[in-house]
Amino acid sequence: MKYKRSKIYALFAAVLVFVLACPATVLAAAEEEVSSPAVYATFWSLVPPVVAIVLALITKEVYSSLFVGILVGAILYSGGNFEVTVNQIFSGGMISVLSSSSNVGILVFLVILGTMVCLMNRAGGSAAFGRWASKHIKTRVGAELATILLGVLIFIDDYFNCLTVGSVMRPITDQHNVSRAKLAYLIDATAAPICIIAPISSWAAAVSGFVPGEDGMSVFVRAIPYNYYAILTIVMMVSMVLMKEEFGSMGVHESNALKGDLFTTAARPYASGEGEDPVNPRGKVMDLLIPIISLVICCVIGMIYTGGFFSGTDFVTAFSQSDASVGLVLGSFFGLVITILLYMVRKVLPFRDCMACIPEGFKSMVPAILILTFAWTLKSMTDSLGAAEFVAELVKSSADGLVNMLPAIIFIVACFLAFATGTSWGTFGILIPIVVHVFENTPGNLMIISISACMAGAVCGDHCSPISDTTIMASAGAQCDHVNHVSTQLPYAIVAAVVSFITYIFAGFIQSPLCLIIGVALMMGAMFVIKFKFSDLKNA
Repeated sequence: MKYKRSKIYALFAAVLVFVLACPATVLAAAEEEVSSPAVYATFWSLVPPVVAIVLALITKEVYSSLFVGILVGAILYSGGNFEVTVNQIFSGGMISVLSSSSNVGILVFLVILGTMVCLMNRAGGSAAFGRWASKHIKTRVGAELATILLGVLIFIDDYFNCLTVGSVMRPITDQHNVSRAKLAYLIDATAAPICIIAPISSWAAAVSGFVPGEDGMSVFVRAIPYNYYAILTIVMMVSMVLMKEEFGSMGVHESNALKGDLFTTAARPYASGEGEDPVNPRGKVMDLLIPIISLVICCVIGMIYTGGFFSGTDFVTAFSQSDASVGLVLGSFFGLVITILLYMVRKVLPFRDCMACIPEGFKSMVPAILILTFAWTLKSMTDSLGAAEFVAELVKSSADGLVNMLPAIIFIVACFLAFATGTSWGTFGILIPIVVHVFENTPGNLMIISISACMAGAVCGDHCSPISDTTIMASAGAQCDHVNHVSTQLPYAIVAAVVSFITYIFAGFIQSPLCLIIGVALMMGAMFVIKFKFSDLKNA
């Protein structure tokens, strides 16, 4: 063990020495102030997230890996100047991202949802739902399909989806020996992929706002049949559940889960909040359903409120211009109030115990909050180094090549950008306006297909990235070690990405919604190949 740790520390040291010794750092080392870093809008702008992601996958430790990535970005930004480096990490990075109202709104939403989960557990609602589900859900396949169904039904927002589905289904999947890594995958694969093909969602609102000179919502709806990664991910997920097959490291996790080990590794980031609080034996299923339903309704109302619905704006427009962060905070707050009032009226939880759940809910979300904060800070480093400008120029220069190949090229570029930055919405904001400009005078559906390729690639890269907020939320919802979730999901995401890439090549030339049939056929073929090669997992 000591030898293994020494190798990890040596790896961290080597990364720092490499960055300090790189030519760009040496050239700019004497500068006191940085107006524009020497590596701005170059390949070096993508080095910090790549370093963080590689270290996280190698060391299986996410906090220090993210911090090393942040440090690398700050050193590249400052040119090796110690004072500027420290200021960039904190003032230009961590403090800056925690001063953003939208980021703080997400953190408040996390804490409120953590509190509600604690309330539902302590009131006995979760236990009652588990008893009810045990009578109706008899198999592992049934538990996994129920998780998928709930994820599909909660299409409003991916954050809300991840945490709600996780808190509701975790006891049921645990009962049927579904590994936490598999639960995290099911949650993640029904969060962003569902939201990106649902016209009434916070993602539809975001995409609509990034389409200059066009009817954003109309473009979003027309792009749905071409969003191959999202659709094929859902096809793959359902196929794997029904075929009872797994592959890659997920197969190891599922095999161990069948033997009673739901985690496989020793990491238990959420273990401190499990099984410590007394549960009210008088809790009923309604003590879980009413809070969840109230939360959904209140969050929808909160989102359309921020979009001006109650000032005369129509529903669709209000949703498309809503502030998801503020809307979710408002909705979750009123959902929390309704939950507390319900439990007090039913006398299943006194007011003092309800208030005690607030710090407990906060503590349960500390791992997710820490990872999110580091991930946002790392993104601010890539922004300051001009990663967006570098990728934008890369896409523009590729437009001079084969036009019919551009959807596939845009898909790959969007995958890489979202993977490196950890943000789907940021990828939309960078690439969609470029795509609209390139294809504005092009006949046929090529612009729609390319916009959809951008959206699909962003979701794909977001799925693969350890620094993605949606991936972090899925880990939190499943209460699964974050690196375990990323490493087990990655092979599945790569298979869906490869099939999607091939389908976009067909779509670039055929330019018809019927290409989706080709994509589904390719995916089913891939599933049968996987079933033939990876048939070692025996399901109960």
